[in-house]
Amino acid sequence: MISRKYLYLIALAREKHFGRAAAVCHVSPSTLSAAIRDLETELGVAVVERGKQFAGLTPEGRSVVEYAQRMAASAEGLKQELASLRDGLTGRLRLGVIPTALTVVASLTSSFARRHAHVTTEVLSLATDEIIARLRRFELDAGIVYVESAQAAGLDIVPIWHERHVLLTGAAGRFAGRESVSWAEAATAPLALLTPDMQNRKTIDAVFARVMRSGTQTGGAGVTAMLETNSIISILAHVGSGHWSSIVPRAVLEQVGTPPGVIAIELVDPAVDWATGLVTLAREPQPPMVAALMAEARALAESFDKSA
Repeated sequence: MISRKYLYLIALAREKHFGRAAAVCHVSPSTLSAAIRDLETELGVAVVERGKQFAGLTPEGRSVVEYAQRMAASAEGLKQELASLRDGLTGRLRLGVIPTALTVVASLTSSFARRHAHVTTEVLSLATDEIIARLRRFELDAGIVYVESAQAAGLDIVPIWHERHVLLTGAAGRFAGRESVSWAEAATAPLALLTPDMQNRKTIDAVFARVMRSGTQTGGAGVTAMLETNSIISILAHVGSGHWSSIVPRAVLEQVGTPPGVIAIELVDPAVDWATGLVTLAREPQPPMVAALMAEARALAESFDKSA
């Protein structure tokens, strides 16, 4: 349905190495290289920067790759459509999820799996920017991100979960017995937070910055990120050791539980709600797999609204 030459080029753009791209395509490097040269002759433009090793794509090459990715995605959508008419949805659903949503996303994937039992689901933990980039390269079918980070052109977002974050801290620590803690007070604790490239961390930093600008912080203290990690599980483990505190979505604790010796305290002043949802490329029509997932996301969001 799409020439192998274009699939080879897509693989080369992704792997950035002739040998690895050839291995992915199950051909020899010489076969892949010859196919790329044939494609260049056919199109009348150079698509690869020439050198002893892969040195990148030409501007024309990048345009060809984008076109090829769209063709491959359309071909895959047609295959899904035809298969669904025979046996229902089949294939692989590729889902990128921000670390803070890795636990709660199970409510979406499980409901989808019950309805579409022949689909295999792949869930990858990725930062928001990487999720969006892979969506645009058609390397993911959908992503779970904060709604505010998916407002760019060419994207559709279905809000699903609305939640607040809590301060996770030692049960015998300085905040023991408290029902709530202000963001300004939380800023003075030794915090274990996600790395700065994560949208959750960017959002937390933005709240702290707003608190500091308003002049409500105690003693002029800022955020003390004593430990940074890209893993929520790592954060829970470190807070459980008794030295660090952290700020995490309450839904994480509802799914995996609160570590022993640790308490979760409501964060106030300000009270901040986060919305998390399903992001997809804005396409018409959507591939059957994506359309089915979006329908499941909307149904899940409606059920949460009714139970609120």
